[in-house]
Amino acid sequence: MFGKDAPITTLPSANGTNDYDDLDELDPEALDDSDEPFEPKQPRTPRDTSTQAAPEQALLISVETQGQTWGAADSLDELARLAESVDVEVVGSISQKLGHPHPGTYVGKGKLEEVKALRADLDYDLVMVDGELTPAQQRNLERELDVLVVDRTALILDVFARRAQTHEGRLQVELAQLQYRLPRLTRMWTHLSRQGVGGVGLRGPGETQLEADRREAQKRITFIKEQLDNVHRHRQTYRSRRKETPISVVSLVGYTNAGKSTLLNKITGAGVLAEDKLFATLDPTTRRVRLPSGREVLLTDTVGFINNLPTQLIAAFRATLEEISEATVLIHVIDVTHPNALEQVHTVNVTLEDLGADGRPVVHALNKVDRLDADERKALTDHAVAIGAPADSVPISAQKGQGIDALLERIEAVLEKEANFIPVELTIPFDRSELVDRFHTYGRVGERTFDEHGTRITGWLPEADMGRFDPFITKIAPDAAPAADERFAEPALVEQDAAHPAA
Repeated sequence: MFGKDAPITTLPSANGTNDYDDLDELDPEALDDSDEPFEPKQPRTPRDTSTQAAPEQALLISVETQGQTWGAADSLDELARLAESVDVEVVGSISQKLGHPHPGTYVGKGKLEEVKALRADLDYDLVMVDGELTPAQQRNLERELDVLVVDRTALILDVFARRAQTHEGRLQVELAQLQYRLPRLTRMWTHLSRQGVGGVGLRGPGETQLEADRREAQKRITFIKEQLDNVHRHRQTYRSRRKETPISVVSLVGYTNAGKSTLLNKITGAGVLAEDKLFATLDPTTRRVRLPSGREVLLTDTVGFINNLPTQLIAAFRATLEEISEATVLIHVIDVTHPNALEQVHTVNVTLEDLGADGRPVVHALNKVDRLDADERKALTDHAVAIGAPADSVPISAQKGQGIDALLERIEAVLEKEANFIPVELTIPFDRSELVDRFHTYGRVGERTFDEHGTRITGWLPEADMGRFDPFITKIAPDAAPAADERFAEPALVEQDAAHPAA
């Protein structure tokens, strides 16, 4: 079996059924489906934490609907890892099968009573919901359960906020948080609004404070968007200048914790933080890499993807994620040992489609093969196909450095196909040595010799760079670059009608 499941404690439904339950009817007067605030109950007396504050203890709640890609247990396992990354102790989980989440309380009435009853045994002081709650659902759950309720979106935003290191990254996370919190500000000022004076033309102090907070939040959102627009324009200018040179961009993509940063470090020695945790890397890192032929490319590591990645984050990280859609080639790093590799590959593919990058050429890297036993290695090709990866995916171990050379050769073959490399022969005068350097950087040298006229090179050039070398080309092939297994064969050339460069 590929991967070992280690699920958290899951509490079954009281009735033990596996059928999808109908939505329970709750007292409509007890529910809030408006945008009006409510006054939360006072929290219980906290546990005795002696000399050191104990971590918050959370109960996880999930609703499993028909047709969803991830099973409830697997999604709850991932939610538990997210919780642990913000120092929350998970004490249990509970799930319910429904046609769709209850519009008022997310779960049905019976399941809500189960959650209440569990508090006496589990002593949880926080509820985490494996989905995005509406403001009304969140208010209703907090009123019913008398604890803080956090949904998956808020939790992911919190993880991102802790991981962001650069000014740009922090701005992007703050924008996403503000956009998420703005419709949820109402509950924070209830106690003041209820003390205020009513009547036409008279506003209570709480309402005034709430409106002031909304205005401040909107002003901050506008300011951050302006700052990020400047970042976007700067990146666009940089990319435009980069396109003036035929240097290719290779972008690492994959599910969070698949090993992208470890792979970047192994290839480049970049020293990027690479930890066994979700979203260890948020800020993009770009390094120059020399491929086996000597050609240079830019290798970029970006934020990892996750199931149900909040739309606020995708919008806020636009400038960063555009590096993916602008890349020449994508390397999809897959944790082949993960029990949910199939779902993770699907999530990455869907996210790439949302970003408009689904048409980019992709090299699939099956990472962590060093953790497989002999039988699993023999079945690796079949397993790759089973999880949605091509049969010719490249097996690697970013940690051990296994398969890196094969991966770089595959990347180079794809790049040559995309760039339409043309076999050429040319002689560059000695006083134009900068063109020799350029050929080595952006082309591929097959053979280099010297004569009285200058440096004679037989090799391949990207079609986009042919014009720069045109005065010095003596032979050229009419066809595109050779196939991958012919990359180091002598290029087939024909005579070119070009003046021989002067010595």
